[in-house]
Amino acid sequence: MDRIYGTILDAIGDTGMVPLRSIVPAGGARVLLKLESENPTGSMKDRMALAMIEAAEADGTLPAGGPVVEYTGGSTGVSLALVCAVKRHSLHIVSSDAFAPEKLDHMRLLGATVQIVPSENGGMTERLTRDMIEAARVVARATGAHWTDQMNNPAPLAAYRRMADELWAQTGGRIDGFVQSVGTAGSIRGVAEGLREHDARVRVVAVEPAESPVLSGGVKGSHKIDGIGAGYVVPLWHDGIAETIERVSTAEAVAMTRRLAREEGIFAGTSTGANAIAALRLAERLGPGATVVTVACDTGMKYLRSLAVEIGPGRSTHG
Repeated sequence: MDRIYGTILDAIGDTGMVPLRSIVPAGGARVLLKLESENPTGSMKDRMALAMIEAAEADGTLPAGGPVVEYTGGSTGVSLALVCAVKRHSLHIVSSDAFAPEKLDHMRLLGATVQIVPSENGGMTERLTRDMIEAARVVARATGAHWTDQMNNPAPLAAYRRMADELWAQTGGRIDGFVQSVGTAGSIRGVAEGLREHDARVRVVAVEPAESPVLSGGVKGSHKIDGIGAGYVVPLWHDGIAETIERVSTAEAVAMTRRLAREEGIFAGTSTGANAIAALRLAERLGPGATVVTVACDTGMKYLRSLAVEIGPGRSTHG
């Protein structure tokens, strides 16, 4: 049925799912991928950004036309730029050269002012996260802008519970496991809570960078999986969210991103690659007859330059 939206924001959510076919282990569970690239900016963060802005508007902390500030690795900033453009809020983003330049360009094109905090050798570290947070705090204090403060903001949890309802409806209530990487922890926590309201037996697996496995008790470090692995235990996380925490390295995530593109036709970012690896591990453990759901967090179009460097040239033909 044809749909005519009131604004582009009405197109957020209600995304499709697709089964992985070529890369799944023999004798393993069915693996379904939620295609969050269908959201307007190509990212699941559209859900989060809309929830944060609408909550602030509803409680009066963000007046009509008021300014907004946020720190972000990129996708949240792009999503906030979209929402703020439609709702006529000016937006100041604090980000870094550690993240995909396509995201920084996208934010600017949507009208955001982008402030860059330099990284150490292009890696994501705890220090960089904390430097970005402090820079956003300074802007908020100096300008009076509303700070969405994504690491501490519970507003997205309700949006991700709605995503859980979508998953449940799409699978006909057949979900044995849910796998998601951890950035702010808002998506995994909200979806996990929503799924467990339907069935408390759903197994939840969290994914973090192997180079900085702080959630599973490891040593913090530098990694290059955009959008996850802040380098410390984030405020929205608690140990009851997931039964298992899977460690996936940047190299593994990049390699799986390549496989998803070339073997499944699914072009996504490295956090999706990390999700897929952990989902395949769970599928192998659960075996046939089970269903594992994970998330294609965003489109690979956000990472064209960085993935081209990491993956290298493909084969070409002439004729």
